[in-house]
Amino acid sequence: MPPTFGWDNLDDIAIALTDKFPDTDPLTVRFTDLHKWVTALEGFSDDPKNSNEKKLEAIQMAWHEEFLDRQG
Repeated sequence: MPPTFGWDNLDDIAIALTDKFPDTDPLTVRFTDLHKWVTALEGFSDDPKNSNEKKLEAIQMAWHEEFLDRQG
């Protein structure tokens, strides 16, 4: 993972969220919470205002794929 990352680093965000919330099904997370969780990640350096529904949905799907991969 790069030392800092932003909204467009989907894989980095997905890995960080899976590490931080290993038992959370990403599809159960509201976008308002997802936004808070992403901006609170260590290394997140983008402007919180640069997110939108499309970016949050892409993050949620990348996180979901990472979550499923780790489930086996």
